[in-house]
Amino acid sequence: MSDAETLRRLLRRIDRRGYKSYREIEGAYSVGEFTLFIDRVQSDPFAPPSKVRLRIPRRAARLPEDLAEGKIRRIALSDFIARKVREGIGRLPGVRRGSGKSGRIFIDAGGQEVLERTSIILTEDWVEARMEVGLPAAGRTILAREAEELLLRDLLEAGKYGLLFDASREREARKFVYCVENQEFIRSKLQERHLVAFVADGSVLPRKSGASDLPMERDLAIPFRSPPELRVEFELPNPLSLEDGSLRHITGMGLPEGVTLIVGGGFHGKSTLLKAIERGVYPHIPGDGREYVVTRPHAVKIRAEDGRRVEKVDISPFIGKLPGGVFTKEFSTDDASGSTSQAANIIEALEVGADVLLLDEDTSATNFMIRDARMQALVSKEDEPITPFIDRVRELYEKFGVSSVIVMGGSGDYFDVADTVLMMREYVPLDVTGKAKEIAASIVTKRRIERTEPMVPPAPRVPGPESISASRGKREVKIDVKAVDLIRFGTEVIDLRHVEQLVDISQTRAVAYSLYLTVRRFMDGRRALSEVLDLLERAFDDEGLDILDPFHRPGKHPGNFARPRRHEIAAAVNRLRTLAVKRK
Repeated sequence: MSDAETLRRLLRRIDRRGYKSYREIEGAYSVGEFTLFIDRVQSDPFAPPSKVRLRIPRRAARLPEDLAEGKIRRIALSDFIARKVREGIGRLPGVRRGSGKSGRIFIDAGGQEVLERTSIILTEDWVEARMEVGLPAAGRTILAREAEELLLRDLLEAGKYGLLFDASREREARKFVYCVENQEFIRSKLQERHLVAFVADGSVLPRKSGASDLPMERDLAIPFRSPPELRVEFELPNPLSLEDGSLRHITGMGLPEGVTLIVGGGFHGKSTLLKAIERGVYPHIPGDGREYVVTRPHAVKIRAEDGRRVEKVDISPFIGKLPGGVFTKEFSTDDASGSTSQAANIIEALEVGADVLLLDEDTSATNFMIRDARMQALVSKEDEPITPFIDRVRELYEKFGVSSVIVMGGSGDYFDVADTVLMMREYVPLDVTGKAKEIAASIVTKRRIERTEPMVPPAPRVPGPESISASRGKREVKIDVKAVDLIRFGTEVIDLRHVEQLVDISQTRAVAYSLYLTVRRFMDGRRALSEVLDLLERAFDDEGLDILDPFHRPGKHPGNFARPRRHEIAAAVNRLRTLAVKRK
C-alpha cells in the first residue's frame, strides 16, 4: 500500500497529460487513519465517474458496537452513515474543476425509505464508504492540482464528516437505528396479530406536493388518528424518545386481514392513505411522517396497465374465453387491455407470493372491478368474459389467505364483500363498517355473482433463460438504468412506470442486474419463477448485493445497488417483451 505523498507525486507526474494517464493512480493509499482505494478510473471526463472507497477501522471511527449488531441494525446504521457522508459532500465548497463530470463527488444514499445498499459496508473490523468522483480535466487534459485537492482534501473531509462519530453523532444514529428497528419489529408481528398494516396515531401521511416525497409541514397537515374500533397497541423494543426511555408503547390503527374498503368523498385522503400503506413495505427515516406506517412485506399494489406484454398467464379466474375463441388459461398478448393487464398483474403477484393486494379504483379498469345489476341486465353473462374482482375478492381471502385493501368511492356493491369499511373525512378515518352493512341489508343489490368455476392457485411458469439476454452489439452485457421506472436491457426496453413500489433508481439498477444474474446462476429451464426468486434472495442474504455486478472483483467497488423486493424483480421479468415461459 502506498501513502498520500506517493499519490501526490503520481498526480504531479501525469499533470497535463491525456486523460487515460489517470489510470496510473489506481491502487490503495494510506491517508492518516483512512485507506483510499481508487478502484476504477473513468475513460474520459464525460464518462461515468471513477469509483473510489474510503475505509477506516471501526475503532478509529468510534462506531457504537451495539448499533451494528444484527442485520436490521447494520442496514439502518449503514443507511444513516451514507446520508451523513452525503451531507458532508454537500458542505464542501461548490468549486467546479473542469469539463464534464470533473469535481463531482457522489455517494448512493436514500430518500425517505431505508434500504439495504452497497454504498456503505460494515465489517467487524472496519467501515467503508463507496463513492464516485469525477477526476478533473480541461477537455481531456489532466488537471493534477485540482485532482489532488479533490482526492486528498475534499473527499477526506466528506469521509471524516460521515464516518467519524462523537457523542452527538452517536445520539443521532441511535435515534435513527432505534426507529428503523421498531418499524421492523412491528412488521414482524403483523401476521401473528392478523393485521395487514399498522398506521400510528400522529402520522403525517400527506406529502409536500405531488412532485415531492417529503412530508407536508406539520402545521398544515392533519395528523392521523385511529378509529377507536381499530386502535391497537405495540410495545416496542426501543424507546420512542431518547429523552424518555420508558416511552415504548405506540398506538394506531391496525388494519385487519380480509377485505378492507377505504371510502369517502373526493380529496378526503383515500388515496393518500393507500399510498402510505403501499410504501409501508419499507422502513422510513425519522421525521418522514410515515415512519410508523408499517405494512406486511409481501403487499403488492395492483393496477390496470394498458399496453403491457403478458406471457402465458392464466387469467381465466377473471377473464374467460374471448371473442374469436381465444382461451385465457395461457393468455399472451403484446398489448394488454386495462382489464386483461389488471388480471395478469394479480395472477403474477400471487405466483411469487403476494399475500395483500392494494387497489385504487382511480387506477383500475372499471369493468374489471364491478358490473352492476343494470349492466348485467343489458349485457348478459354469456356475452361478457370478465368475472369482476368483486366476485373473487372474498374467495382470494377465504381460500388463499390473500387480503385486499381497496379504495372505492363509486360502488356500494363492495359493502357486501367487505370485512372492514373505513371512511375518510377530511383526512380523518372513521370505522363505518356497521353502517355500511346496514345499508347493504336495507338497499339490496340486484347484481348477480358472476364467478362460475372456483379459483385455483396460479400454475407455476418456468422462464426460458435463452429469452432473457442483456447483450447488445458486441457486448455481452449492456444494461442502462436512467430512471426509476425505465430499464434498457440489452436491446429491449422494460417499462416499469406502473410498478409503483419501486422507490429508488438504485433499486431499479439492482432489478436490472438481477435479471442477468438469475440467467447466469439460477434459471435452468426447469425452475419456476418463484423458485428462481427464492434462490436469488438467498444469495443476497448470504453473499450480499455485490454479486449483482457482472464485472465485480472481490474487494472492489461494485456499483450503486439498493435491494429490491422479489415482487419488483418479477414485475421486470414479466414485462420483458422477449420473455418466453412454459408451464411446470
